[in-house]
Amino acid sequence: ESRKQQIGKEATSTSEPQIKTNSDNSKFNNEPIAVIGMSGRFPDAADLQSFWELLRQGKDAVREIPIERWDIDKYYNPNPQAEGTSYSKWGAFLNNLEEFDPLLFRISPREAEAMDPQQRIMLELVWETLEIAGYAGNKLTDTETGVFIGATYSHYSRENVPYLHGEAYASLGNSNAILANRLSYFFGLRGPSLTIDTLCSSSLVALHTGVQCLRNGECQQAIVGGVHAGMSLGYYQALSRLGAVSPHGRCRTFDSQADGYVPGEGAGVVLLKPLSQALRDRDYIWGVILGSAVNHGGRASGLTVPNSSAH
Repeated sequence: ESRKQQIGKEATSTSEPQIKTNSDNSKFNNEPIAVIGMSGRFPDAADLQSFWELLRQGKDAVREIPIERWDIDKYYNPNPQAEGTSYSKWGAFLNNLEEFDPLLFRISPREAEAMDPQQRIMLELVWETLEIAGYAGNKLTDTETGVFIGATYSHYSRENVPYLHGEAYASLGNSNAILANRLSYFFGLRGPSLTIDTLCSSSLVALHTGVQCLRNGECQQAIVGGVHAGMSLGYYQALSRLGAVSPHGRCRTFDSQADGYVPGEGAGVVLLKPLSQALRDRDYIWGVILGSAVNHGGRASGLTVPNSSAH
């Protein structure tokens, strides 16, 4: 409790001058946004605490592609031009994607089996986030809570097409469009519900959208998350044909030796609320978002190449 009060006082003292509200408290304009709950799942880190320890110890979660995904001895070829192979064998992978308790979320085992792991993971992480924030159970049911999820690619249906063909639950279970909607449906949330796909920036654009909706008074609080899981062989091979992945399994950003990036999996969720409401409700405040923005670099030397002259 003392820590909560301290954080609240710090947030008030540093951010209070920037708060802008009108008399009916329905619009928040440029008010800072409080992070009142969070959870995550990352390679070699099943939760936020283990993720922090991984960072603190400087551990590297990049590894060779595990055999449970696909056989790298069969599909690896250092020749970038070799069809049906990949010249890289590195990535950062989540563990135990098949583990899920469907009955907790009132989902039948058959439906769960046809669901993209990304949908399963987000159900679990939102549950954890609400618990951590003190809003577990049905405390947010029927409230104007928005859901904004960044997700870019559903691998599961592409790898399991023969099994999923004709399966009744496959279309909804493997549609990114339904990802945010499934969360709103299960938790009974009545705010905006959007899945946002802008490739690498999906979760950041989802965060920006959630912040804007809060400031516009379109929702009372916002669940914002991002997920990328279940990387498939076909996806990895396509990245190789594009020449996008590093053959050495290392990202060398802004370095003359840069030769591609390393694909990775992970997921994270935050629960957001306008700072004045969070202070009023005596929420634990993990951090404060002062602003966000979205733009595009315009025309560059290639579709996937950053524009060095853009701001």
